[in-house]
Parts: sequence; structure tokens; C-alpha cells
Amino acid sequence: MAVRINDVAPDFTAESTAGTIKFHEWLGDSYGIIFSHPRDFTPVCTTEFGAVAQLAGEWAKRNTKVLGVSVDSVGDHQKWKRDIEAFGGAPADFPIIDDSLLTVAKAYDMLPADYYLPTEGRTPAHSATVRTVYIIGPDKKVRLTMTYPMSVGRNFAEILRALDAVRATDGVPLAAPANWVPGQDMIVALALTDEQARERFGELDVRLPYLRFAKVK
Repeated sequence: MAVRINDVAPDFTAESTAGTIKFHEWLGDSYGIIFSHPRDFTPVCTTEFGAVAQLAGEWAKRNTKVLGVSVDSVGDHQKWKRDIEAFGGAPADFPIIDDSLLTVAKAYDMLPADYYLPTEGRTPAHSATVRTVYIIGPDKKVRLTMTYPMSVGRNFAEILRALDAVRATDGVPLAAPANWVPGQDMIVALALTDEQARERFGELDVRLPYLRFAKVK
């Protein structure tokens, strides 16, 4: 069954490079990002894990915990971390879980309907679709999902921007327009009348009757 926006993110218990992770308990009152990979020691994934390591301070500023998922053992993850840190130039201190049984991949619907996985000799191609991103709120609900093919490295500046947009609009009658970045005006939800919007956000920039921008601190 697909994991959709506003679904409660499936809970799970898994071993990781930081010990046993009970996902909902580990997340606590933070936002969370799950990003998954088909195998350790693969080129695109190594660059991505390095990028995540470099952004450690940005995740912390946003009260966000990052969790890597890869379908190999914790022992392999620990060895791979040396490559990640050498390439990225930053400690890979976020947990990477052991999903060698594909428990999380299946729970989060990361595999195609017709997937087939051999018991021996599995290659990255067999789990190629295990390259997804989930942004999850403190209430454990899925806020955003992204899925990438093996040949396209993820843009973590965009993931960071999406996280900022999710946090800025969570529980607030606002939306982020195309290409929005923090500090720019936001769209006021149609649930508010012009009068209600001005009372809450101040002066409006009305471009169309249904497209109203406001400055948001």
C-alpha cells in the first residue's frame, strides 16, 4: 500500500550505525527526513550521503533529524562511512539503518509492484527504486515525498528548501509559490477573506483574485 502525504509514517525498529532505532520514539518532537539508497559503496549514493553530512548544521537549525536507509548491514555501513566522510569532508554522524530484509523499503512502498529480489547475488539494480525521500512532521505524518532514479543524484539544496517550505506552512494558512526561498513573500490561502488576511498578515499584494501574496516574518 502506498505511503501518501498526511499518512502516519510507518513505525519500525531497526539496527543502525547509532544503535537500535525505534523510529517514532527516535523522532520525538522533531521533523524527520528519511532518505534511502539501493546499496552501500555505490557512486551516486556516496556523493549524496556526503552532501547530507555537510549539512549537519542546517538540519540542526531546523529541528530536523536525518535517517539514512540502505539495504546492507550495519557492518557494511560503518565501513562505507569512511568513504562518505573522505569524499564529503564532514563526519557522517546521522544514523544509517540496516534494511537488508527490506522491511522499511516495503513498509514505505519504495519498491515497484513487480519487484523481484534474488536470495543471492543481489545488485543495486535489483533495489534501484529504493531511492526516495520522505519529510515527516513531529506528529509523525508524511509531509512530502520525492523519488529518484539511480542515475540522478538528489539536490539537497532543494530538499532543504522543501523542508523550509513545509515548516513555514505547517498549520498556517499559507503556501509557498514556485521557486520560493525563505524570506520571500508567500501565498495566502483562499480560506481567508482579504479582510481576514490583512488582519493576520498585513498588506497584501493581490496579483489575481485568487493569488494573494503577503510578507511573512
